[in-house]
Amino acid sequence: MHDVKKINVMENIHDENDHIASHVNEDMTENGIFVMNVMGAPGVGKTTTLKNIIKNLEGLKPYVIEGDIESDIDTKDLRNLGITTFQINTFGACHLDAPLIHNSVQNIMFDEKGVLFIENIGNLVCPAEFSIGEHVKMLISTVTEGSDKPYKYPLAFENADIIIINKVDLIPYLDFDEDFFMKGVRALNKDVPVFKVSGKTGEGFKEVAAWIKEKAENIKATHHHHEHDHSHDGYEHSHAHHDHNHTHTHE
Repeated sequence: MHDVKKINVMENIHDENDHIASHVNEDMTENGIFVMNVMGAPGVGKTTTLKNIIKNLEGLKPYVIEGDIESDIDTKDLRNLGITTFQINTFGACHLDAPLIHNSVQNIMFDEKGVLFIENIGNLVCPAEFSIGEHVKMLISTVTEGSDKPYKYPLAFENADIIIINKVDLIPYLDFDEDFFMKGVRALNKDVPVFKVSGKTGEGFKEVAAWIKEKAENIKATHHHHEHDHSHDGYEHSHAHHDHNHTHTHE
């Protein structure tokens, strides 16, 4: 009986989340903002990766939402580089969700077309389960994690639209089995592009930025500008009760 109730609650949370995510996606697309859900375990170099991509992202303005359980260290770092950055602290929650992102984008001035990078909580489990309004999911892995991650965390690799292998400059010093890693990736996600990069040397980021720019242009090109039938007043009202109170735990 209890199991059935838990399943129903989770289904309701996902349904509500996905509904809001679709609104976020629509609004961002109409504003010419390409949204990337940036996932990866703690220490893979998510913020360093964003800095290196942004250096090579000519013609598109970068915006960042930084998700952290605590602190605003990365947000301060990015703001010091002149990058428009908004902080979300979850105070224990293991992932960002669509209501949090919906509230955050209301506080960001999107004054020109560009790319919104949403750096999710450092975690390979929960972030892969929740859509947050993104156009693509970018998964950052690293050679220092070992080559078994696709086998241990299949959902994150299966759902990724682009995979980054960071810290490749350290390969000579590690027992990273790239063939084993890629075999795991391809079993889950046959056609996903995989880029090898180094946050230390900057290697590979020009190619990643080119991929993002192409995808951003395609999103805008295929989007049909249409008037919304739904009223935003009704939309706000329908979600006003959602205060991110779900307290599911991952033990």
